[in-house]
Order: sequence, then C-alpha cells, then structure tokens
Amino acid sequence: MSPAILIAILIIGIAAMVLLTARFKVHPFVSLLLVAFGIAFAARLPITEIAGIITSGFGNILASIGIVIVLGTLIGVILERSGAALKMADVVVKIVGKNHPSLAMAIIGYIVSIPVFCDSGFVILSPLRRALTRKTGASAIAMSIALSMGLFATHNFVPPTPGPIAAAANLGLENHLILVIIIGMIVAVPATLTGLLYAVWVGKRIKSQEEQDTQTYEELLKSYGSLPDAFRSFAPIVMPILLMAIGSIAKFPGDPFGTGYAKTTCVFLGTPIVALFAGFLCSLTLLKQFNEETLTHWLGDGVKAAGTIIIITGAGGSLGAILKATDIGTVLGNTLAQMHIGILLPFVIAAAIKTAQGSSTVALVTTSAMIAPMMAGLGLDSEMGRVLAVMSIGGGAMTVSHANDSYFWVVTEFSKLRLADAYKTQTVATAIQGVTAAITVLLLSVVLL
Repeated sequence: MSPAILIAILIIGIAAMVLLTARFKVHPFVSLLLVAFGIAFAARLPITEIAGIITSGFGNILASIGIVIVLGTLIGVILERSGAALKMADVVVKIVGKNHPSLAMAIIGYIVSIPVFCDSGFVILSPLRRALTRKTGASAIAMSIALSMGLFATHNFVPPTPGPIAAAANLGLENHLILVIIIGMIVAVPATLTGLLYAVWVGKRIKSQEEQDTQTYEELLKSYGSLPDAFRSFAPIVMPILLMAIGSIAKFPGDPFGTGYAKTTCVFLGTPIVALFAGFLCSLTLLKQFNEETLTHWLGDGVKAAGTIIIITGAGGSLGAILKATDIGTVLGNTLAQMHIGILLPFVIAAAIKTAQGSSTVALVTTSAMIAPMMAGLGLDSEMGRVLAVMSIGGGAMTVSHANDSYFWVVTEFSKLRLADAYKTQTVATAIQGVTAAITVLLLSVVLL
C-alpha cells in the first residue's frame, strides 16, 4: 500500500475518533475500538490477525501501566480524603507564591519526570495538582497542561528515562550520558516554558469538568478539621519518585551500585509497580482510623475510579498496536529519510513515527536506529553532533500526543477533559513543545557544531 494511502488512512482515523466522541458523544472506549477496526480493515491487515493485534495491544498497555494507574488512584483518594493533598498545596504555595501555581506545576513536572515515566508522574502528582488548583483558584486546564508539559519535556530529553538512554546508546553515546543529560535539561527548558505559556493561555478559554465544584477552599479546609503533617503528606509521592530515581541510576552504564545484590535490590525497588506500592503503604499512615470506611469504601472508590481510566487507556493501546501493524510509522520514516535537512531530519522522522504509532519511546528508539548509519552524511558524526541528534529525535518524539498515545488518555481522564478539549489542549501543547525543541536544537547546532 502506498505511503499516501497509509497517511490518508491515519488522518481519516483521527478525524473519525474526534467526530465520534465530540459530535456523537460515543464513549471513548467504543470509539477507539471502532477506529482501530476501521483502520485495520482499511489498511488490509490479515483478517485472521486483527482481533489478536487489538487484544495484545490492550493487554500490553495494561501490563505496563495498569497496576500503576490503580495504585496511583488509590494514593490519590487517600491524599484527598485525609486532607494530605491540601497540606501539600499549602506548602507549595508558601514556596512559589499564590500568583504562580501553573509555573509551580511545570517545574515540579520537569523535575519529577527525569527519573519517572511521565504517565506515572502525572498519576502521582494529580492529587497535588487538584489541591493546588482549589487553593489558588487557578484554571484547572492550565494546571493540568502545565504539569503535563513539564513531565513530557524531560521524559523525552533527559536520561535515565529509557527512551533518551536507548537513543543515546544507538548513536554511540552510552559512555557520554552526562553530556546527554546536561544538554537534555537545557533543551527541555524552552520546551517546558512554551508549553506552560500555552497552558496558561488555553486555560482562560476552556473549562474543565473539575471546575464544576463550587465549594470554596476555605469550606473544604474546614470540613477536614486538622490536616496531617507535611512529612506524612508528601511521603506517598516522594517515596516512589526516590525509589524510581535510584532504580534508574542503578541501571546506568558503569554500574554505579555494582553488579550484585545492591543493584538488584535498587532495580527491584525502582520498578514503577513496586515504587507505587511503597507509596501506597506510606499513604496508609495518613488514615486516622483503620475501619470499613477507609479500608473498604475509600479504597473501593479508588479502584472504581481507576477502572474507567484503565479500559480507555487499554483501548488506546489497541489502536496503537493496529497502527504499528500497518507499518505507517516505518513507511513515513523511510520516506522522510530521503530528505536532506541536516539536524532537522531526526526530528521529522521521529515526529512522523510518534504521530503514527503513539509511543515516544518507540519513536526515540526506532528513529535513532534508523539514522545511526547516516550520521556522517548529516554532518553529525561528532560527539556533540550525536548529542544534538538525540535532542532532535526527542523533540520529534513528543510531536504529537493524541488518541493512540497512552499518556494522552492518562492526562485526559485524570483531568476530566472532554476529548475535543483534550485535542485543543494536550495535543496542541505537545506540537508547540516539539517545534520549540526543534528550533532550540537548530540554534544550538549553529553554536556548538
């Protein structure tokens, strides 16, 4: 099938997804499955394989982040109902000031996503985001997208996140990760700031369902009586972040913790499921009583809330698996590889792959492997040239997040966004971030190459 037809199928599929949910109010789970089947038939995938691809795509996503979502939701319920989220909001406001809550969320996201996957980071930080929104009266949309953009920036540029590490290794930089980290943190700054500016702008124009609650912050605070102390309030969030950071460092080339028991233990504790479970155990210290209300009703409500998020995220995985099976990303990458645009070529290829199949990590790994033999021809066959190539790929790998991306659904569902609004906010913001990153890399190449 020709590249033009495959691209047309992708565009029609995305348009159908928006139309089904925004115009005809079809539930996102059903819409995603309808579009997945439609693209599969249009791309002429073997009819005997379609059901298996959809099932495996659903299962693979749930295997990677399903339990993380449940544990994160349980932590969120406990943080909110114990008053710990309000305590965290008070502490954050005292540090950054009441006038800059969106900036606070962007900075927190920027820091947290260096060791933590952006999906997990958004789940972990959502209770704090909601409490800070109530505390400051800020736009819920602005707060959500600011946090999302901070998380997404370092997720794509800064090791020890697996995508940038794999891209660096594919381009022969496994022994120069410190340089990749430094340049990555630099490139992530303007990407975060432009995402933040857009978040603030769009937050004034779109309202979230989270803003329907008219209870004031003072009324909410009064309903809790006394709040827990800051240490116990932050522990359920800080603990998993620290464990995942240590686990990531343990896997660095050079084995900083050795190759024995210490490394094995750190890697185990740094696994997202284990780290989140540790955070959940920390959250139990916030319960004033261990009774049916807290251990059955609170936790039961958390499991129920996670259910909707999980099935929609899983259906997004099904759509991503179908798109991957059609080879849309590979076809686009091979076509674009024939272009002669220097440092921007990795960006364009990664953006095409990301948009087509949804995973930033896959886009980073695939693009870096594809352009590795081209480095000399692109004039990037130097240490700094290869580092900037990783940055260019990272910018493309965030362009754009839409219905086939699990992160898109995590942000959409945890922020209670309508799908049409999610495209106007999360998708557009990631496009702005990606273009900003490409411009930044281009400017750095003029100075450093």
